[in-house]
Amino acid sequence: MSSAAPLARSARTILVVEDEAPIAAAVAARLRSEGYTVEIAPDGPSGVERSAALHPDLVVLDLMLPGLDGLEVCERIQADRPVPVLMLTARDSERDLVLGLGVGADDYLTKPFSARELAARVHALLRRVERDRTEAAGAPGGVGQTRHIGDVELDPTTRRVTRDGALVHLTPTEFDLLAFLAASPGKVFTREELLGAVWGYDVASGGRTVDSHVRAIRRKLGNDMIRTVHGVGYALDGADAQAELAR
Repeated sequence: MSSAAPLARSARTILVVEDEAPIAAAVAARLRSEGYTVEIAPDGPSGVERSAALHPDLVVLDLMLPGLDGLEVCERIQADRPVPVLMLTARDSERDLVLGLGVGADDYLTKPFSARELAARVHALLRRVERDRTEAAGAPGGVGQTRHIGDVELDPTTRRVTRDGALVHLTPTEFDLLAFLAASPGKVFTREELLGAVWGYDVASGGRTVDSHVRAIRRKLGNDMIRTVHGVGYALDGADAQAELAR
């Protein structure tokens, strides 16, 4: 019975795009030990090529790569087909994090990182993809009704967000975070609660991940979309969300 989880994971293919061979080997070894099939690409162009050929279930992508940087690689592989991306970065600036999230990365880890945390992030991303597919197929437990928050409309069925009628691209993680907050307008959630509910894990270093995604949503939908409650966490700041539940 204990072999069920590794067996299910063995069907999942992960592409690691990393030019530092020791890091690539360590990441691949840990993920293979978790039951995944793993392939490595050592630079940006080969990462795009291998992604197109493999159709991986998830990509672990370094930000600094020869040939094409991680941002360009992420844009190209997302244009080919949506795939969850976990970005690795040696940088820790807010600009780099927002740029990565803006081109379609779902999560990020700053080097150095622990193998345990890497595995937790990968598991959480793949669980969310499976959950989203189940909900899209109409299984019970969907995220609920279309919601209007001011001039923003959030449709859980199509996973589309519009503002003043214009389509706004949110990454899968951004959508899930906004939908979770919109389901309980005005309620304040801690970063730890959001990590558990949206990302599926709770680690000490995950708070900055939440902060970066909130900033990305604000940049796309307006600074007043999500309210910061200092010392506590975040809330969807909208009486409109309660009053404008779609019929």
